[in-house]
Amino acid sequence: MIDFFRMVAPVLRWIDPETSHRLAITALKYGLLPDPATVPDDPALRQDLWGRAFVNPVGLAAGFDKNAEAVDALGRWNFGFVEIGSVTPRPQPGNPRPRLFRLRPDEAVINRMGFNNDGAAAVAARLRGRRGHGLVGVNLGKNKDSDDAIADYRQGVLALARLADYLVINVSSPNTPGLRALQGRAPLTALLEAVLAARAGVCATDPAITAPPPVLVKISADLSDQDKVDIAAVALQTGIDGMIVSNTTIARPHGLQGRHRDEAGGLSGRPLFALSTRVLSDMYRLTEGKLPLIGVGGVASAADAYAKIRAGASLVQLYSALVYHGPELPGRIVRDLPGLLKADGFANISEAIGVDHE
Repeated sequence: MIDFFRMVAPVLRWIDPETSHRLAITALKYGLLPDPATVPDDPALRQDLWGRAFVNPVGLAAGFDKNAEAVDALGRWNFGFVEIGSVTPRPQPGNPRPRLFRLRPDEAVINRMGFNNDGAAAVAARLRGRRGHGLVGVNLGKNKDSDDAIADYRQGVLALARLADYLVINVSSPNTPGLRALQGRAPLTALLEAVLAARAGVCATDPAITAPPPVLVKISADLSDQDKVDIAAVALQTGIDGMIVSNTTIARPHGLQGRHRDEAGGLSGRPLFALSTRVLSDMYRLTEGKLPLIGVGGVASAADAYAKIRAGASLVQLYSALVYHGPELPGRIVRDLPGLLKADGFANISEAIGVDHE
């Protein structure tokens, strides 16, 4: 598989990034790509969270498979879980193209996609037709033209809660106007209370749901200290099940070299690592380690993943690094993580979560 990726990568560099991504999803959907070598499960990486068994902590972040077209194929890339979306109640085309840019010298990506997706009904139909059994999270968003964000997220829960191993309330994308304002204390409290009530309603009417899907909120990297305090307080007060830290940033760190560095949108990849890990560490401290956190932003190696775990992440996610390191990357991280744990005297990943705070 490494040779295959190295063979096609130079060609893909000359193709528009969004077209290249579409080709990759189509190839995965129809089984046209060889699977990476399978890395055996290591008991040191296994965790049970929210009543779900995670064979390893490395997941695929939302944005790669927005419409659940290639979930089962991606599950064979050595991911412990795959997150699809963001999904809005109604289909929407997203922002005008071009809206996806590679910053190759920086191993970074800027996107202003704008929640382009096929809508909740189409995504639900695909998830019902799955053949695989890997863990799948569903990331929910609001339609750009919606005047009622709470209603949109409730619709997402009602349509997809039965099909998700966990649900993500995405209030942190910089590419939907006004979305990040939902992270304020009052609007976030109202939103999360409504979402939890919707989940309870779904579970009450469906006896097939034996373990309600946990509800997580995905937060921004661009938060003030007071924002973090407020979000942590709301998370603990409402009783949500966890957080994903963090989404892309609208900041542009000094030293970016890619020619698209001044494009509008959210920056992800290597330059996001330090900022997102700092926010992760802050949220672990502010929630006193009481909520499982998923660390995302700039993960491109086992050392990166381990740094997130030590900062407070129970699980980690990646996406942008696949552009530069290919589909073997998740397997390399899963293969190398146990050695890092063992070197520090940990028998299981759960022992390492948040140790940098001790």
